[in-house]
Amino acid sequence: MSSADERLLELFRRLPAAEQETALAFVEFLVTRSGVDVEPAPVPEPQPIPRPDNESVIAAIRRLSESYPMLDRSKMLHETSGLMAQHVMQGRAAAEVIDELELLFRRHYVRQFGSQDAS
Repeated sequence: MSSADERLLELFRRLPAAEQETALAFVEFLVTRSGVDVEPAPVPEPQPIPRPDNESVIAAIRRLSESYPMLDRSKMLHETSGLMAQHVMQGRAAAEVIDELELLFRRHYVRQFGSQDAS
């Protein structure tokens, strides 16, 4: 591996997951712009983690973030925090909020990657 390759890999590994996705998208853009043929990147599949009994809303957000690591959570922050506030401030049941969080993550996945199965 060349020193440039090693440096690029070192810098890439320092980035958070969401920023790594952005860096990959940018590199793919540069390659496309240069005219080099590249096969499209495979659509990342969710890695579903089973929902435990009596899960807290915070734990559900963590679980869903691990299940959908390809999503940029900053794009879902407003909706996620709104659901959390409904639970904490308005006393909405955790199970209801978690159901909506699961739908939220699935909806963002489908919006970003198309109509692939997001279950």
